[in-house]
Amino acid sequence: MLRARLAAGLLALALTVTPPMNARPALAASAAQINRDANAVIVTLYEKHPEAKQLAARAKAILIFPSIYKAGFMFGAQYGEGVLRRGNTSVGYYNTVAASYGWQAGAQAFGYALFFMNDAALNYLDKSGGFEVGVGPSIVVLDEGAGKSMTSSTVTQDIYALIFDQKGMMAGAGLQGSKISKIEK
Repeated sequence: MLRARLAAGLLALALTVTPPMNARPALAASAAQINRDANAVIVTLYEKHPEAKQLAARAKAILIFPSIYKAGFMFGAQYGEGVLRRGNTSVGYYNTVAASYGWQAGAQAFGYALFFMNDAALNYLDKSGGFEVGVGPSIVVLDEGAGKSMTSSTVTQDIYALIFDQKGMMAGAGLQGSKISKIEK
């Protein structure tokens, strides 16, 4: 039991340390693969949630993380890579990393898209050197009900997040505590 906790703790610590510029984690995907996955995800997201397409039309940019993997037993960690799109153009690649401690067990995969609604939020992502979700601009995590009631007068926050394709056996897929950093691809 102690060995399992130690191993999970070391995994969480390893995922929270930013790798050197030339080092690539084992989970790293190529830019082409991230773009293919993001294209497939965004098409499906727009089909399942037409309000997401309306939100995208008003967004300055969308940061799409097609697959994020989360696992834990007492200590938890998650990691995923994504692409920032302005219109249909990929303008940067990012990773999301999080570590947690507490009563948790299981593994999960999910994805999310962050819709940046104004220049200030987008500038914060570019200039922060490591955007911590929950620390910077205000983020609203949309569920299906909230998304369906969005209108031009109700879209007033800096960033909207849509979580999708949750699979696995772990409670929740919240964004709190995640760190998003720019990576070279």
